[in-house]
Amino acid sequence: MKRSRRSLPFDLRIFLLALLAGLPGSIATLALLWTQDVSAKVQWTVSVLVVAVHLGAAIAVRERITRPLQTVANLLAALREGDYSVRGRGARPDDPLGEVLLEVNALGDTLKEQRLGALEAGALLTQVMEEIDVSVLTFDAAGTLKLVNRAGERLLGLPRAHLVNKGARILGLVELLEGPVPRRLTRSFAVEGGPYELRRGTFRQGGLPHQLVVVADLRVALREEEREAWRRMVRVLSHEINNSLTPIQSIAGALRDALVQGPRPSDWDEDAKSGLGIIERRSESLARFLSAYAKLAKLPPPKLVPLELEGWVRRVAALETRLPVEVRPGPGLTVSADGDQLEQLLINLLRNAVDAAKEKQGRVWVSWTRPTVDAVELWVEDEGPGLADTANLFVPFFTTKPQGSGIGLVLSRQIAEAHGGTLRLENRPEGAGCRARLRLPLQGPGLAR
Repeated sequence: MKRSRRSLPFDLRIFLLALLAGLPGSIATLALLWTQDVSAKVQWTVSVLVVAVHLGAAIAVRERITRPLQTVANLLAALREGDYSVRGRGARPDDPLGEVLLEVNALGDTLKEQRLGALEAGALLTQVMEEIDVSVLTFDAAGTLKLVNRAGERLLGLPRAHLVNKGARILGLVELLEGPVPRRLTRSFAVEGGPYELRRGTFRQGGLPHQLVVVADLRVALREEEREAWRRMVRVLSHEINNSLTPIQSIAGALRDALVQGPRPSDWDEDAKSGLGIIERRSESLARFLSAYAKLAKLPPPKLVPLELEGWVRRVAALETRLPVEVRPGPGLTVSADGDQLEQLLINLLRNAVDAAKEKQGRVWVSWTRPTVDAVELWVEDEGPGLADTANLFVPFFTTKPQGSGIGLVLSRQIAEAHGGTLRLENRPEGAGCRARLRLPLQGPGLAR
């Protein structure tokens, strides 16, 4: 059986090598000395001197080699302990040992800068976490709360000292560590608020997995959006209703004054018919506006069924008779969609494209492609004047057409988003005209693959 031999310490090996290196000279000197005809006193004195010099030289060699290594070891130990103020003396580029010390000193400077940057970044992150109005909590793999910011303390209604190192089950927060994310939370916390949005992620600290939980109170944002929506709605309704009621009120007042006066003028019947006609038209316009508003607000959720893409496009394109619509076939695909709603969407896009193309005597065409494995993108393009103002395209009731209602594009985008898709309008980069890009998933929301 082979025995393992323990290696000698490095400094002892250097010492033995130094002794071995000088051993031939010492033996030769002693041999010559003891073969000469000299007194015993001289022989012993010189022999002791040779041995002493031999041992001293070996010890000096060992010290010259091991002491710089001990110095480097001490410098590295100081760096490991986080003391970056220690520097090695004798660092110079014209010496092998000096180059080692130069590199160690440079390493110390680099670690010092990195440590300072990490401390500053950590301080900034801590300050940001404390100041943001979003609750941030971290849990370890066992579900123990390890960190909570100031907003989290307010949310849970307890000081940090009573929360940290407590289990999620004890704190009643198991719900935060389970289930899909992001999602809405309707549960209540220590403060009155909600609804809340829950987001969760994972990270590693000390080599162990942790969970980062973010709970945001949506109440303020939702109420501000709600107020802004009400303001926009009131502004639009007031504008449209006043536009209709002002002439109605003026004409009705003029007809009333004519009735209470003495003898009526000869053309009174004509004036009455004209005034009543204006009142009727403005009333019908107001009724159409309110009907369009109700249609936009009451769009039902889509009823998803398989819809063959090319058949849908050709069927809708055939409905447009003012200008031929060219269908450029793409890949044969089937989407899960509400056929009636998508037909209304494509009708709106084609109607806008034909209106624009007629101004420039241009063409209109439809094509589609499959940009990803789970989506289809359909293009409706025209050779019209293009888009002059893209900021108000999807603003309800904004229109540049004399007889437009201003809800076609808004309704179309609402239908696209209800199907889990998007609708964008842009000027064609290849030339004049506009391109409407409708992107739809090949499977509708909630359907299994």
